[in-house]
Amino acid sequence: MNPVTTPRTRRLIVGITGASGALYGVRLLQRARALGIDTHLVATPAGILNVHHELGLARGELEALATQAHAPGDVGACIASGSFTTDAMVIAPCSMKTLAAVAHGFGDNLLTRAADVTLKERRRLVLMVRETPFNLAHLRNMTAVTEMGGIVFPPLPAFYHRPQTIEQLIDDTVERVLAVLQVEAAQPTEWQGL
Repeated sequence: MNPVTTPRTRRLIVGITGASGALYGVRLLQRARALGIDTHLVATPAGILNVHHELGLARGELEALATQAHAPGDVGACIASGSFTTDAMVIAPCSMKTLAAVAHGFGDNLLTRAADVTLKERRRLVLMVRETPFNLAHLRNMTAVTEMGGIVFPPLPAFYHRPQTIEQLIDDTVERVLAVLQVEAAQPTEWQGL
């Protein structure tokens, strides 16, 4: 007789870096929790600073949004190994520094190591890159990540659904990210034609 196996809860790694747009990472954590997805958070020191500056949240308040929070220096954490099964990783927002580290396999902290593991295990990696305008190094790094199987997803808002608030813009982008991650409960606003 075969033992009955219980399906594993989905696991999502969420990285938050020092680029502007901390609300994307926070809303992703909140939405994942609402959907019953386990989240493993890694926020860089600049990410923590930016979360406080843009949203007024302290480190503890941010970490409380995740199932488990990891320090960037904890390279021995579970998410540093491919044997710890996760479904995907999103860096929201993703700074150009972090993009460059991922593009060149520079896993010098837990965030970039987890991204490297995600790529090597052929799992979905989504980078919500935040910078404008792009220089040639940014573009080449985005190309390199795409060639490795990552998904470069600048959080560019859609206006066809006529959002009335910044929160609606943020939420729709987060839902689009969840759809890219193949989360069935994602609810991005679909274009219905004219």
